[in-house]
Formats: sequence, C-alpha cells, structure tokens
Amino acid sequence: MPSTTLIQTTLLLIASNVFMTCAWYGHLRYLHAKSLWIVILIAWGIAFFEYCFQVPANRIGFKVLDGYQLKILQEIITLLVFVFFAKWVLGEDLKWNYMVSFAFLAGAAWFAFAYKNT
Repeated sequence: MPSTTLIQTTLLLIASNVFMTCAWYGHLRYLHAKSLWIVILIAWGIAFFEYCFQVPANRIGFKVLDGYQLKILQEIITLLVFVFFAKWVLGEDLKWNYMVSFAFLAGAAWFAFAYKNT
C-alpha cells in the first residue's frame, strides 16, 4: 500500500472531520442561544468545507483502500477528533467506559485492515 497515498488520505480525512465535528457539535457550546434555523445554516456553511476535504480524501484513498476500509478509517479519525473536541471545546472528560469502547473499535479496525481480500 503506497504510504504517500495513505498519508494524504488520512490528513484530508482529519481536516474534513475537524470541520464536521465543528459543524455538528460546535453549536452546543457557542450557538445555543441562536434560533435552530440559524444554527442549521451556519452548520451547512461549515459542512461545505468538510466536503471540500472529504471528497478528495475518498477519491485519493480509493486507489489503495476499498470502500469499507475508507469508511472505517474515517470513523476512527472521527472518534479521535471528537475526543479532542469534547475535551477542549465541550469540557468533557474521557471516562474509562468510553476508552474501553474505543479499544473495541480499534480492534474492529485492525480486523478490517489486517485481512484485506485481494
């Protein structure tokens, strides 16, 4: 698997997920006093940038990963980005039961990548 393609894909997915997490959860901290329709429009505006990174990430990544692997990689990145977001933006702590849950998901990701059918 060409490492440059995988690195590009991963970096684009990280950027995409930063925007996605801000669009989906940022309003919980910063826009709670705004009307829902305003929050939705702001979230759509932020999500535009998510797509600007997500679509190229999938196109580039599909050269070396299959669709399932792309989705699993995206979900793992989503969780990692959210952990940082939850701590630093929402002020929430990562509890032991969430860490165990993430460990199980990491195991699932390992199975998805370790046994790729050709």
